[in-house]
Amino acid sequence: MNAKWSVLRRKALFLLGIVLCAGWLAIEASRCMAAEKVAEKGDKKPAAAAADKAEADTADKATEGEKDVAKKEAPKEENFLVWVIRCSGLIGGVIVILSIYFISTVGRLFWEMRIEVAAPPAMVLQCEGLLEQRDFKGIFNLVKDDDSFFSRLLATGIADLPNGLAEAREAMERTSEAVTAEMEKKISMLAVLGTLGPMIGLLGTLKGMIAAFGTIARVSGSGIDPSMVANNLSEALLLTFEGVALSVPAIYFYAVFRNRVIHISTSVSLTCDQFLRHFSHAGRMKTAPVAKAPGQPPAVPPVS
Repeated sequence: MNAKWSVLRRKALFLLGIVLCAGWLAIEASRCMAAEKVAEKGDKKPAAAAADKAEADTADKATEGEKDVAKKEAPKEENFLVWVIRCSGLIGGVIVILSIYFISTVGRLFWEMRIEVAAPPAMVLQCEGLLEQRDFKGIFNLVKDDDSFFSRLLATGIADLPNGLAEAREAMERTSEAVTAEMEKKISMLAVLGTLGPMIGLLGTLKGMIAAFGTIARVSGSGIDPSMVANNLSEALLLTFEGVALSVPAIYFYAVFRNRVIHISTSVSLTCDQFLRHFSHAGRMKTAPVAKAPGQPPAVPPVS
C-alpha cells in the first residue's frame, strides 16, 4: 500500500511540474504578444498624427514635412521572445518539451533522492527501541510493511538470518544492488537528455544552414536579400544554443544525482549491516541463558 502511494505521489509531482512550466511559458508568450500589439498601436498613432499635420500644412511645406516624418520613423523592431519562438519552430518546440520534462524530473529526484527518504530517522529509532526491548518479531513486522531502502534491506537480512549471519549479509547485498539499480534507472533519463540535446540542436543547425545557402543558391546576381540569409543563420545558431542549454544542466545534475545514489546506497547498507549484527547478537544473548528441560528440542531463535 505504501509503495502504491509512493508511486502515485511521484507521478503527481511530475505532472504538477509539467503543468506549472507549461503555464509559465504560455503566460510569458501571451504577455510578449500583448506588448508587441501595444507597440504596434503606439507606432500607428504618431504616423496618423503626422499625416494629419502634413495635410494641414501648406503646399510649400508639404515636402519638408514628409521628409521630417520619414526621418523620425524608426525601423520596427520585433519582440525578442516572439523572434525566439518564430525562429525555434518545431525543433525548438521539441527542445521546450524536453526542458519541461527535465525540470520536472530534477525536482522529483531532489525530493526522492534523500537520505531521510531512504532511511527514515523515525523508522531507524523505532527499530532500535524495539531491539532494546528484544522485540524481534515486532522489528520484522515493522520493516516488512515499509517500502524504504532501509526497511527492504533489513527485512531481507532478518528473513535470511536463521541461515546464518553470512547468508543474511549476502542477501542484503543482493537487495542493495537491486534497489541501487532502481535508483540509477530513475536518473538515467538525465544522461539521455544530456546526449540528446546537442543532437537536436545540431539538427536545427543543419536546417538553418541548408536554408541559408539554399537562399543564396536560388537567387542569382545581386538580388540576394541579406535579411533572409541572416534569419536562417540566426535560426541555426539559436537552435544550437537551445540544445546546448538543455544538455549542460542535464549532464551536471546527472553527476550530482549519481553521486547521491552512491552515497545513499553506501550509508544505508552500512547502517543495515550494523543493525543486523546487533540484531543477531541480541538474539543469541536472549536464547543463550534459557535452560532446556531434558528431552526438550533446542530453542529456535525468534528471528525466523
